[in-house]
Amino acid sequence: MAETYAFAGDDSLHEECGVFGISDPDGNNVAQTIYYGLFALQHRGQESCGIAVSRSDCPRGCIQSYKNMGLVNEVFNQEKLESLKGNIGIGHVRYSTTGNSSPQNAQPLVLNYIRGMLGLAHNGNLINTEELKQELEYNGAIFQTTTDTEVIAYHIARERTKVDSVEEAILAAMKKVKGAYSVIVMTPSKLIGARDPYGFKPLCLGKRDGAYILASESCALDAVNAEFIRDIEPGEVITIKKDGEIESNKDMMLPMAKQGRCVFEYIYFARPDSRIDDVSVYMSRIHAGRCLAKDCPVDADIVIGVPESGNPAALGYAMESGIPYGNGFIKNNYVGRTFIRPKQKDRESAVKIKLNVLKEVISGKRVVMVDDSIVRGTTSRRIVGILREAGAAEVHVRSSSPPFLYPCYFGTDVPSREQLIAYNRNVDEICRIIGADSLGYLGLERLPEIVDNLPICTGCFTGKYPLTPPYHEAPDEEN
Repeated sequence: MAETYAFAGDDSLHEECGVFGISDPDGNNVAQTIYYGLFALQHRGQESCGIAVSRSDCPRGCIQSYKNMGLVNEVFNQEKLESLKGNIGIGHVRYSTTGNSSPQNAQPLVLNYIRGMLGLAHNGNLINTEELKQELEYNGAIFQTTTDTEVIAYHIARERTKVDSVEEAILAAMKKVKGAYSVIVMTPSKLIGARDPYGFKPLCLGKRDGAYILASESCALDAVNAEFIRDIEPGEVITIKKDGEIESNKDMMLPMAKQGRCVFEYIYFARPDSRIDDVSVYMSRIHAGRCLAKDCPVDADIVIGVPESGNPAALGYAMESGIPYGNGFIKNNYVGRTFIRPKQKDRESAVKIKLNVLKEVISGKRVVMVDDSIVRGTTSRRIVGILREAGAAEVHVRSSSPPFLYPCYFGTDVPSREQLIAYNRNVDEICRIIGADSLGYLGLERLPEIVDNLPICTGCFTGKYPLTPPYHEAPDEEN
């Protein structure tokens, strides 16, 4: 397999994963629906994908699955989808945060154990994986993957031997695992969704005719013409039975003040047409841009966004400032998120393969360039460079997130502090490094208002996390 290079891998955040599940009590095959749901969630992971299905009239388990490396439309064709017959199913798109990028780590995971069969798809990252894995290994478990998802699956399977239902087993496992997770579990007769007590990762419920659907984002419900019902609450376990009956258990729910949703779902990860916990992702980004315009104004001729997540924030900046909004970049949508790694001397060309500048829009203009974040700074420097090559008179960079100062332990691919451009540097120093005329970040105090005051995790900015991660370096006094 050719080595791949993520265009934004030098600088930008990577997506997490996406999960999708459906239970159809009318007995219709669901693989095709899962395919379209995963296609709508492709932005959340481009490394691998998979689908697992079962027939609800098969009590002990007859789960079929197929998964592989690649995009959804590369892994599945019509013949493959038609071979997956079942009226209950789950699907997954993956970007690795724990475990290597390899075929054996693709999801969903399917277990055949003493109680039957179990399928599981997971979005998130645990912080006590090694501790839990060691416990299982001492009791004879043999792991086939290097993911924390398998640890969750094994603990559910083990707890299931002690209790009367899969739901009880999931609740027992949730009391052991620590970290971020939205999980969809499939048995031959049930579809079960669970969200961690802090609400790090999103999960929602929808309905199409008699079928119920669980998905990472509401945009996946729209893609399969399903009606959005509600978000799964942090700490909630919801069960969809084979007759369509729904049960919910909220025993794990924490007080609202202790919850901590990942703010980057709103800033970057989620599709703009999604709503998460009743907040519009698109309007959240528009509001972030408006805040930037208020707090970091500048005289300029045009505002442009770095596609795609930077565009709504740029539009918000333009709306608030009165500076005209323009399309400064053409994005090559056929490249995807990965392509063959260029040699070092070709890195500048690699940026231009992904993004090209409309010189007619940029030439001679004082440009405000709005991006969702600045991580290492390398890609920002390259983009500022190609704007200047296109004739921009000035380039003023605005980030719709605060500066990264700490790594993320909960599923967002934020690197160690030493790799973060904002670590031990002030804004003026960062501005010089990326070659901009000015630089402004969204203020930390603005984050609550862009998500309608939902409790959020700000650990990557402040070093203060909803729960204490392992080996964590305490925040500096000045932060």
